[in-house]
Amino acid sequence: MLKRQIGFITLLVAAALLVGCQTPEPTPEPAPPTDTRPISTPPPTPEPPTFNDNMEPYYPGTTKLLPRVFYFELDKAVIDQADLEALETHARVLMDNPRRRVMVEGHCDERGTREYNLALGERRSDAVSSFLKAAGVPASRIETVSYGEERPEDPGHTEAAWSRNRRAVMIYR
Repeated sequence: MLKRQIGFITLLVAAALLVGCQTPEPTPEPAPPTDTRPISTPPPTPEPPTFNDNMEPYYPGTTKLLPRVFYFELDKAVIDQADLEALETHARVLMDNPRRRVMVEGHCDERGTREYNLALGERRSDAVSSFLKAAGVPASRIETVSYGEERPEDPGHTEAAWSRNRRAVMIYR
C-alpha cells in the first residue's frame, strides 16, 4: 500500500508540475485606439475671381487682368498676331460665363473724314466681334459700336497719340 501511496503522490506531483509548467495562452494586444472624429480635409482653396469690381476680366485662374484694348495700324482693321492669344482667352471667359455680354467699341485717330472714321471704327469692332464668334461666342452676347474719332484715348496730335487712338475696346457687362 505504501507503493500505491507513493505512486499516487508521484502522479499528483507530476500533474501539479504539468499544470504549473503550462504556458499561459497569449493575451491579444489591445487594438490601437480609434479616432471617431471625422477626418478633416482642408477647406478648398477659393478660385481666383473671374472679374474685378470694374467688370474687367482676369486671365483664368490668376489675378492678372486680360488686356481689353487692341490697337490697329493706320487705315487697317486687321487684328494683330500678338493679340490673338488674349482674344482667345476672352472667348473662353465669355463661354465660361454665359450670363456675361461684351460691347466692342471701335475707335480711330482724328485724321480722315467723320464718315470714313465711323466706318473704319465699325470695321475694327467687327473684326474683334468676328473673332469671338468664330471662337464660339454667340452673336447675341456681342454688341459693336463705332465712335470713330469722337472718343480719343490720347488727345494729342502726334503719331504716338494717333496710334493709341486706333483701337477696339472690349467692355464687359
